[in-house]
Amino acid sequence: MPDGFAYTENLLNLAAVVYRPEDDVDSLLAGFATGLQNLGRRVGGIVQRNRKGDCGPVKLMEIMDLTTGQIIPICQNLGPGAVSCRLDTGGLADAALAVQHAIAEGVELVVINKFGKTEAEGRGLRGEMAMAVEAGLPVLTAVPWRFYDAWCDFTGGYGTTMLCEPNVIADWWEETSRRATWMHTRH
Repeated sequence: MPDGFAYTENLLNLAAVVYRPEDDVDSLLAGFATGLQNLGRRVGGIVQRNRKGDCGPVKLMEIMDLTTGQIIPICQNLGPGAVSCRLDTGGLADAALAVQHAIAEGVELVVINKFGKTEAEGRGLRGEMAMAVEAGLPVLTAVPWRFYDAWCDFTGGYGTTMLCEPNVIADWWEETSRRATWMHTRH
């Protein structure tokens, strides 16, 4: 991530829900984002939803563009014998475009469904997360516990990490939006 005071200040807007396998972080983030939208707040980016598919025990991963409502499949169907899902690079590219669009629109909050394995390996939506921070926009994501160290390496220890609980996320948003309003009235 780039250096500089403004960028460091912007990192205060970066928040991650750290979760364990038993947590339903996807529903939590989707519910939070759509709840804000229902209150008239401008929220963009992507949330994930999983559904049972034809490919066996695996849930098919999809994301929803919060701006358009478009559903984007991000999991390749590997067939009935598959026990895992392979990330669809085309779907990931569409997800990146949805996040870039939200950043360009200057939404009040950018939600990026996950800092997962792909991001921990240095790929995925890392660039879009950095773009949103550089733009000074609040960013909310989720980090599996097993990738927490990679998240800390990526952020340099900046930002906020939160428990996977609705009231904790709501408190973060209240403070973040209050700070954004205060900063906006100062300039």
